[in-house]
Amino acid sequence: MKYVALVYYQERLIDAMTERDWQALNRECVAGVERLTEQGHFLAGQALQPVESATCIQVRDGEVLLSDGPFAETKEQLAGFYLLDARDLNEALRLASRIPPARFGTIEVRPVRELPPGDDRGETS
Repeated sequence: MKYVALVYYQERLIDAMTERDWQALNRECVAGVERLTEQGHFLAGQALQPVESATCIQVRDGEVLLSDGPFAETKEQLAGFYLLDARDLNEALRLASRIPPARFGTIEVRPVRELPPGDDRGETS
């Protein structure tokens, strides 16, 4: 089964790191991805640019509305994600607990919802 592990942390804590500590954390993340890949659990993932680079889109009454940054003010910001393959939720939680930024923030684990296949025209319900 597929699970997404969303990585959240307070960017101000990361910004306060020394360059050496930041590079060490990145090396630890890369090593973790390599380990997950070797074990057949890592399907995809990416780190995200800081929240100030985000743009939010809403469509209301046919009008596209754009705003800078995240839609809601939060203590922690979405920093990246891992797409994991695990037997069940317990295994997904065990795998996610080893994601290094968990020491600085929160890892939210969610099962992936598979969408039903579309009809002959390629549409989905």
